Amino acid sequence: MERTADIELVAWRSARLAQKQTRAKRFAAALVACACLSALLASFVPLQFSILAVFLFAGPHNWFEFRYFLMRLPVRFGKSRNFFVTAFVGIGVLTISYAAMPLLFSAGVWSDAAWPTVLASWNTVLLLWLGVLVWLRGQQRTGHKTRRDWFWAIPAALALSALNWLGPEFFSLAIVYMHPLVALWFLDRHLRRTRPEWLGVYRRCLCLIPLLLGGMIWQLSSTARLADDNGLFWRITQHAGAQLLPNVSSHMLVSVHLFLEMLHYGVWLVALPLIGPLTRSTKRRLDAGEDASALRLTLRRSIWDIKSVPLASHPRGFPKLISFALLMGVFVVAILWLGFSMDYSTTRDIYFTVAIAHVLAEAPFLLKMI
Repeated sequence: MERTADIELVAWRSARLAQKQTRAKRFAAALVACACLSALLASFVPLQFSILAVFLFAGPHNWFEFRYFLMRLPVRFGKSRNFFVTAFVGIGVLTISYAAMPLLFSAGVWSDAAWPTVLASWNTVLLLWLGVLVWLRGQQRTGHKTRRDWFWAIPAALALSALNWLGPEFFSLAIVYMHPLVALWFLDRHLRRTRPEWLGVYRRCLCLIPLLLGGMIWQLSSTARLADDNGLFWRITQHAGAQLLPNVSSHMLVSVHLFLEMLHYGVWLVALPLIGPLTRSTKRRLDAGEDASALRLTLRRSIWDIKSVPLASHPRGFPKLISFALLMGVFVVAILWLGFSMDYSTTRDIYFTVAIAHVLAEAPFLLKMI
């Protein structure tokens, strides 16, 4: 009897291992397929695909990102109070000042010659804020670990600030291209917590990204510049850096930036919403053999369940406030789609100005996952 039980246990473990490997392979296949499709569309129809992608995905991805941040926000800050206060004050000040800069420039508060100085000053405040956040994060204990000495973040921020003053517009353009990659880091940290068996496959898939980027740059570097004879096409090429890099093909710039943005959208709209509700308990339920399809249905429903947000389900939480915030987010997405339908160019300008808030918000929440 014991021998039979041992054989059955070995067989069960082998079946579970094979099932995990199959899921990891499907996950990898989906990542590779999405990345390759995004690279192809971004390379051959960059302007058209950019217009469609922003129209469809810009608003919804911000809503899912907002919901994910609410999932990560503690009910009480406790020892993280200084960290979160610094984070939220910085997000507010930097967002308001960033949105005010073009308005003040249009009002003639400063001249064209003073614009690089204003931009460099904003970048400096951003870098110093990030440096302080990293240092504060290092002061917090994580589990049984002691505090980490991350004071190096302050001199690093000062060094980057000095580099920024050499070319503030190029520094800002570098942020535009680097920001989409932060989503890949979020997915890496989340997989490490919820699906560690997928982490190795995911990191190997990331090796495909520089290969795709290299292929796109090699193929498109000698292509003709994209037509920017209307206001919308001009905005798209300028956002990708065509004015700052006149000797570089605008086709290549738009395609590369669009490809990175599609990776960003894919993480927030597909990957994290599907595995975001996963916790260690639900992972154990899958590993214990619970029906996977039924559990996945439960997880998909939990995306829309307000009670799945700790701030809403906790006895000391704020369920009405969270419900109102998420409902307002849906309303804003609808308004954004309406604005794109009526005046795409103006709505796009407003969106990319205000959307700096979600770019800034990614920093503290990513730091909390480290």
